[in-house]
Amino acid sequence: MPTMHAEAEARLSQCCPVMRRLIKTHGPCGLVPQKRSPYEALVSAVAHQQLHANAAEAILRRFKALFPKTRFPKPEQVLDASDEALRGCGFSMGKLLAIRDIAAKTLSGHIPTRAAATKLDDDELIARLVEVRGVGRWTVEMLLIFTLGRMDVFPSDDYGVRNGWRIAKKLDELPKPKEFRLLAACWQPHRTLAAWYLWRAADAAK
Repeated sequence: MPTMHAEAEARLSQCCPVMRRLIKTHGPCGLVPQKRSPYEALVSAVAHQQLHANAAEAILRRFKALFPKTRFPKPEQVLDASDEALRGCGFSMGKLLAIRDIAAKTLSGHIPTRAAATKLDDDELIARLVEVRGVGRWTVEMLLIFTLGRMDVFPSDDYGVRNGWRIAKKLDELPKPKEFRLLAACWQPHRTLAAWYLWRAADAAK
């Protein structure tokens, strides 16, 4: 039975021997985007910045517990909450200010709803969202991949993707992001899948 990404996997295998080997080793791509809003994705991303996943998830659990009647805190609730309550969840002051800015820019419409985001292309979303406090290009690329399911995103600055290529090619050093972006052009329009397989290569080597 063909998998969801079978056609993309076949094309990557045809155009790149490294991808062919990784696809054979790691099997069908298991990437399934999460059904959540850009607002929720950005708040979660900020919580995870520079922290181990378990620590970030503990902070997010405490954050959600502040607002027990909702599945995820609404932007207006975040803006109404006190600094003490939010800091008590484990957010640094920098992250607290970022989360408040995400909430404010969601209410203003600067951060689009999921439905509105589907009408914007990748470059438009990146340009718009990097204006949000605490949000850089990498964070928006993760949103494009894991929330919106965009299939041709290549996070060339990502350590795991770069390390996966180093491991797969048996190189001594990580590729430079700018050079890596040029190299990845051959994987268009399936660069998201290429990144996913490079993450698997990095994980398998741990």
